[in-house]
Amino acid sequence: MAAESRWDRTLASEEITNRTASFTGELHNVTGARLVAEEFLYDLARAAPPAAPEYWDDILLVVTELAANAVQYAPGPFQLRLRRTFDGVHVVMHDTSTTEPAPRPFHPSKGGGGIGWHLIHTLSDQVSVVTGEQGKDIHVFLPW
Repeated sequence: MAAESRWDRTLASEEITNRTASFTGELHNVTGARLVAEEFLYDLARAAPPAAPEYWDDILLVVTELAANAVQYAPGPFQLRLRRTFDGVHVVMHDTSTTEPAPRPFHPSKGGGGIGWHLIHTLSDQVSVVTGEQGKDIHVFLPW
């Protein structure tokens, strides 16, 4: 049996367990954030597949909703951070608004949104918001 090289960094653990990307805050950055998350999950799944297939889609949906909210409600740049935890994925979205997100009524027949914040809370194990002078960090813990 051939021994594997200890120096093979094809999937280095620090590359799998953490990912950070910054965006200018334009509409197309929502897609960019989703693609960064998808790349992170692809690398993560090669090392540790999700416990349930829907976890992959749940994480991508949450990242997409957080990025869309950052573009819509917070002027300027935003940053996405993804980190592997012992039992899931920790997503942090930093934006420039100091206003905490609040649930809005959802009226499917009228359109206009209102479901994103509800989805984030439903799909996640834990959600918290930390505000500061430079904006806010939304921390979301999801199963993997």
